[in-house]
Amino acid sequence: MKRCPECRRDYYDDTLLYCLDDGNALLEGPRSEPGAIATGFTTDEPQTAILHSTAAPGEAPTRAQILTTEQTAVLPRGVEAEPRESLSGLSEKQSFSAHRAAKPLIAVVVAVVVLIGGFFGYKYFAPTKQIESIAVMPFVNESGNADVEYLSDGMTETLISSLSNIPNLSVKARSTVFYYKGKEISPKKIGEELKVQAVLFGRVSQRGDDLKLSLELVNTETQDVIWSEQYNRKQSDLVSLQSEIAKTVSDKLRSKLTATEQERVSKTNTTSSEAQQLYLRGRFHWNKRTTEDFQKAREYFQQAIAADPNYALAYAGLADTLALMPYYGAFRPSEYMPLAKQAAQKALEIDPNLAEAHASLGQILTNYDYDLKGAERELKRAIELNPKYPSAYQWLAEVYHFSENGDQALSEINKAVELDPLSMVINNQKGRVIELGGKRDEAIAQFKKTVELFPDAASPRNNLSDVYEAKGMYSEAVEQRLIQIKLLFGVSPENIKDLQLAFEKDGYKGFVQKQIEIQLDSQRSSLAKDKNAYLPAFRIAETYARLEDKDKAFEYLNKAYDQREPQIAELKIRLPLSFLQDDPRFKELVRKVGFPE
Repeated sequence: MKRCPECRRDYYDDTLLYCLDDGNALLEGPRSEPGAIATGFTTDEPQTAILHSTAAPGEAPTRAQILTTEQTAVLPRGVEAEPRESLSGLSEKQSFSAHRAAKPLIAVVVAVVVLIGGFFGYKYFAPTKQIESIAVMPFVNESGNADVEYLSDGMTETLISSLSNIPNLSVKARSTVFYYKGKEISPKKIGEELKVQAVLFGRVSQRGDDLKLSLELVNTETQDVIWSEQYNRKQSDLVSLQSEIAKTVSDKLRSKLTATEQERVSKTNTTSSEAQQLYLRGRFHWNKRTTEDFQKAREYFQQAIAADPNYALAYAGLADTLALMPYYGAFRPSEYMPLAKQAAQKALEIDPNLAEAHASLGQILTNYDYDLKGAERELKRAIELNPKYPSAYQWLAEVYHFSENGDQALSEINKAVELDPLSMVINNQKGRVIELGGKRDEAIAQFKKTVELFPDAASPRNNLSDVYEAKGMYSEAVEQRLIQIKLLFGVSPENIKDLQLAFEKDGYKGFVQKQIEIQLDSQRSSLAKDKNAYLPAFRIAETYARLEDKDKAFEYLNKAYDQREPQIAELKIRLPLSFLQDDPRFKELVRKVGFPE
């Protein structure tokens, strides 16, 4: 005997592998004595309908592959079954002659019914195959309160992270699915664009302490709803709710998991709902990537740690925040990077197998310690623990990129793109890796694609401008540089006009000269407001290099090194600095940083 673990239906045909109602794999149950059935009659087959499958071993049978025998009980010799009443009220004996006469017609009708039933049964009731790719779309905040946005975003991100622990399941990363946030798009189109078999939609609403979550899992090819559920919980139950959802969705995807894998999918990093909510608020602001939001993210992560001092993931979030702050605003690297390193190390002290913490530490070793070997070790460990973590591949690609190992860099960044195809940061990094291989036209195409996807992102425009400059396409370089300056630095319209006039009057060199004047004026203004203000030096060094002023370029590069600016890790691969590479001072700086010459 076999039994379906979902609907509990029993089957007595040992050739069946899957439940005919819901497609679940059948479990072996206790076997009856050979030939025994519930009625006590002896027979080689049970008295129920016998269903045979022609599907290959290990595969779920389709409706078309199911062959049904007559539902006939075999009685002992000499025993005649009692006549049964038919729906017409006639006994079997009375209707026997009519039955014989009607047999040919009935056979035709039955054949037609079987054909039609087989078609519709196959289309609508065939057991669901195991899903191998999914996109968890950004949950919709239906609370009418923008302050709850952190919850809808955070629950999406948490579920993506949990489902990523399922082997052989491709889960699209956060950056990619959030590209669709706020857009009306059909499951079929999502499936075509992201190449996924299923999408999960969610709606979140919060009223006081009451939390309502509606989920819907949809087949992208047929647009049929595979499963839907509504959860009503208290906000204090957030941690257990997220664990329950991850396990349920895993089951509905037909994932065959070991006990260890099931534990990883439903794992919670904290038992405190308060700490979890504070962590989600921190990630919400971290993802916005502004000076103000980084400060808020830092506060929320610290509060999450206070609520649960053993919350390793909150320490990893704090490390990510402190490590990125020097890239945004006037945050001194020598102050923030050591704190970031401490937070990452504390996360690993609590949970040595936390992939996010290994990746954070790897990034810090790259951009602050300039320890590329150590960074490679940590990032490889992060990937070993979580092979579906796109940022780990991206940061490992950076390590190889900064080491001028173009082939390995391209291999790793392509893995990141496969996991997170709509990430601005990853697409931008791919362009830089392509350029390192000398394929400048291909790099331009990659940067232009990134700009089209993310027109408000400054970094790809900066890199696109650099490649145009290297090719002598100065009009195009200026166009992109002006947009980048407006997006990143918010310079005044007057300054933009001055830069345009400088280019028209004195060409590209006049444009760069005006740019350095504006940069230095900005720093003087900062010092006037705060004599201890942090003044980043690397970008000014690049501008002087464009002017072919080697002395000033090295003056500011050495300042950048003394301040441990993260961009120093890019010393050997930044296009504007290529002019300096034959100078002995450049080789000395490379030696000080610790990079191979």
